[in-house]
Amino acid sequence: MTVTAIDCHAHFHTGDRARGKPASAGRTAEDRQAEIIDYYRSRNMAAVVFDVNRQSQTGAGSNNDEIVQLVNASEGRLMGFATVDPWQQRAALQELERCRTAGLRGLKVQPITQAFELNDRRFYPLWDFCQENGWPLMVHTGTTAVGAGTPGGGGYTLRFGRPVPCVDDVAAAFPRLQLIAAHFGWPWHLELMAVARHKSNVFVDLSGWAPKLIPPEVLTYCDKVIPEQFLFGSDYPMLSVDRWMKEFEQLDMKESTRRRVLYDNAAKLFDFPGSEAALSQAAGQSQPEV
Repeated sequence: MTVTAIDCHAHFHTGDRARGKPASAGRTAEDRQAEIIDYYRSRNMAAVVFDVNRQSQTGAGSNNDEIVQLVNASEGRLMGFATVDPWQQRAALQELERCRTAGLRGLKVQPITQAFELNDRRFYPLWDFCQENGWPLMVHTGTTAVGAGTPGGGGYTLRFGRPVPCVDDVAAAFPRLQLIAAHFGWPWHLELMAVARHKSNVFVDLSGWAPKLIPPEVLTYCDKVIPEQFLFGSDYPMLSVDRWMKEFEQLDMKESTRRRVLYDNAAKLFDFPGSEAALSQAAGQSQPEV
């Protein structure tokens, strides 16, 4: 198969969360799996897929087995990240080990909706597991659309999404941990740029924002300062991949940076097939077959 880009940020609701979605009514898990696989196949893209477990906060859990099934059905096009409720601690660690055995290859957490601080040492065994197993840890940073525009914001507290000190502390404590800061931390995006500039194990994903709305400081760091640490992400299905790609192509940016963001950096980080060939694209080679 041909892959022209890797979307590092695609949601797939599972378990209780899927059943609570009106769009899921009358549709089987297999139907929804086929939909997302066809979505990325038709665009010659690969993607990282995951859910978020909020059991302690909302009572609605998730099902990592559905992510495993989705990945297995994708014929190599999708890569799965696990989700756990960090507050379950020992049980969460056991679930990560089970997910590793099942073939998942990373962890996604959402500190705002899961109501925890990333640098709380009670959760360090989870990050140590990721570091020791070579798993990237994807962390939601910045504000969130969940609860936005409602009285009290649905009870969610935005401070859990601030990059400093949480992301900075964990990146320092786990230097071999590949930490992906999703959504580039707005409105604290300058903090995150400083953290990523200081710590090469911090990557920035550009998901959740139409590219024409990305702050200019973020684009400057992407194109001119640390282009090797930025990743394409759409936030599927909340933001159309087609819109994201169209607007990204219109940005004033070096073509070498564009290739890095869309494919090269993710291919190296996630060890996708063909990643070595992808990295040689900076020398002008064509997109690899994988």
